[in-house]
Amino acid sequence: MSPYTLLPFIVLIGAMFLMTRSAKKKQQQAAAMRNEMQPGSGVRTIGGMYATVKEVNEDTVLLDAAPGVDLLFAKNAIGSVLTDDEYNRIVHGIEHDLKADGTIVPDDASSLTETDEPAADASSDASDDKPLDLGKKDAADKPADEAVEAKADEADTDEAEPKKTDGGAEAK
Repeated sequence: MSPYTLLPFIVLIGAMFLMTRSAKKKQQQAAAMRNEMQPGSGVRTIGGMYATVKEVNEDTVLLDAAPGVDLLFAKNAIGSVLTDDEYNRIVHGIEHDLKADGTIVPDDASSLTETDEPAADASSDASDDKPLDLGKKDAADKPADEAVEAKADEADTDEAEPKKTDGGAEAK
């Protein structure tokens, strides 16, 4: 046999070795994460339920899902162990203190403008009592002679093209 005929088999065996090695590494990391669980830590099950660990046994975990609701799960059913900040953010809606991070992001773009005016003066200029002209004109806004011409133009187009109706009494 030549080495060229054995090359596909060698590549196939190498690929299988790499795939099983990465899968085994992920299983070991998941097992280590489950073994590091302690009572009081927040967890997410593989079903998507968030709970607090109450008791850890050899193969099972007792979870406190709600006050007075204790659930017994297999350790393999724990999808991830969450940090305290992440658990409080998801379950209780409590955000960590943003001032502790040191960076504060403004809610609006007022700090991005380069004007030296105070915010109160800038907002009073923008909110005048005059309505903004967006370029749309109503029939009531047109002068009387323009309105008559527009109606005459509509009558000419009505004679040239039949009207489309939505099935009213005038429909044929």
